[in-house]
Amino acid sequence: MYCLILVIPFLTSCSTAKNNVTNGKEVTAETSLDTLTLFDKARNRQIPVAFYASKAAGINKKQRVVIVNHGYGQNYGGSYLSYSYLSAYLAAKDFFVVSIQHELPTDSLIPSEGIPQIVRRPFWDRGADNILFVINELKKSHPNLDFKHITLIGHSNGGDMTALFPQKYPGIADKIITLDNRRMALPRTKHPKVYSLRSSDQPADEGVLPTEKEQKEFDIKIIKLPNTIHNDMDDDATEQQRKEITDYVIGFLND
Repeated sequence: MYCLILVIPFLTSCSTAKNNVTNGKEVTAETSLDTLTLFDKARNRQIPVAFYASKAAGINKKQRVVIVNHGYGQNYGGSYLSYSYLSAYLAAKDFFVVSIQHELPTDSLIPSEGIPQIVRRPFWDRGADNILFVINELKKSHPNLDFKHITLIGHSNGGDMTALFPQKYPGIADKIITLDNRRMALPRTKHPKVYSLRSSDQPADEGVLPTEKEQKEFDIKIIKLPNTIHNDMDDDATEQQRKEITDYVIGFLND
């Protein structure tokens, strides 16, 4: 898919997907997919995003917002389209889904050595700032959305950003759902509500997951998926894995 860049202060626009497959990713017949690139002037940063929405949704309908944050893709680009099974499913369930591309080819690679909570924190901070910018832009471009019930979903490194966001910017997210984040500690709080799906193969660092006592105290739901490894939570998931993940996620959203 080729992108036509429009030089305007805050927005660059990319062509809309007109069929059911974009960049090799499936989009359901019930949903539409638009891709564009926002521009954060204050940080001099482009932020590619994908909007998934129900074709049947009325323009004035207050849809709840879901923001998807991808796992680490080594700056190759396109990672924000790698969760299309989940994004399109939620759009078909009448959520307005935004998937953010957090990495650019010009970014530094995430360090592979050192204490992750220290050396990776600037990358999570940047991701949290991206999320905040996208939310503020959505309020301008889609003012009729339901911004009181924003849910953040993030896989792996994107899950670490998701876990950080409400701690850095409290009072914005209503729920957070992480898919096997392993480094950034989940918030111990009743608001936002916290949910996490865990893989069968990669453990979280010490202190990332709440204890059983904390889970009960703050009503945090931690669920292990015995048949899903860490790397199979994106579009590499099998049909069975996709169904299990989407069933849990829609249950969390309706909780």
